Amino acid sequence: MATGTEPPATDDRPPAGGVHAPTRAAIRARHLRTDRWWLAPAATAAGLLAFIAYSTWRAFANADYYAAPYVSPFYSPCLAENCEPMRSGPNWELFGTWWGVSPAIIILIFPLGFRLTCYYYRKAYYRGFWASPPACAVAEPHRKYTGETRFPLILQNVHRYFFYAALLVAGILTYDTVLAFRDEHYAWGHMGLGTLVFLANIALIWAYTLSCHSCRHIVGGKLRHFSRHPVRYRMWQLVGRLNARHMQLALASLVSVALADFYVYLVASGVFDDPRLF
Repeated sequence: MATGTEPPATDDRPPAGGVHAPTRAAIRARHLRTDRWWLAPAATAAGLLAFIAYSTWRAFANADYYAAPYVSPFYSPCLAENCEPMRSGPNWELFGTWWGVSPAIIILIFPLGFRLTCYYYRKAYYRGFWASPPACAVAEPHRKYTGETRFPLILQNVHRYFFYAALLVAGILTYDTVLAFRDEHYAWGHMGLGTLVFLANIALIWAYTLSCHSCRHIVGGKLRHFSRHPVRYRMWQLVGRLNARHMQLALASLVSVALADFYVYLVASGVFDDPRLF
């Protein structure tokens, strides 16, 4: 029986919508985790922001991207007439003199498109920037979820097509790595510190590209009987082992491509000469 002395009732239920909809489990706490769950998405967001800032600066710089025999992976292949001449290098003047800005803007569309639509990177920036969700067992703040069924996120479905472009780019960067076995006078049979940088970068680029979920599906995703396709089955197993390390390869190749570009920048800008090993 109410006496008039009880404190007024309060409704501490979370707002309706999203994971707090009436049809979902009624958990009043925002989450039950006691660890520092926010460190991983915060570190991911910081790392991605650092790469975005660096790559934007280098892409628009339009300078210090070639020091024989090395060409920055941000500028390869060079598809405009305003590229620096690179002897036997990836100079493909498909764009005429009307292209006046940095030639890196043309080619970076393809590797960046591949990474932006990559399954791992989706998870990374969805969590790091959009908190969708910020971490496992932590409710996202959004009241409505439509997935990737509407514009612009529906464009994530073009990932399989960016994969083919990524294969072409990886092939060109492999060619650049072969050219790195020359000296500054284009004589073959030499190796510098930059050659090792390029070798490490292309190994990680290929490992990341081939560990892609689209690659795994192309290799063996439609097979109903592996026993009838032993070669493709072995390839599928190999890609599957790489796919298990897709996150690590995605981050490692992101760092390696930035380091390769930075190394070329240091040599091209005259900070130091490329040390020759032989």
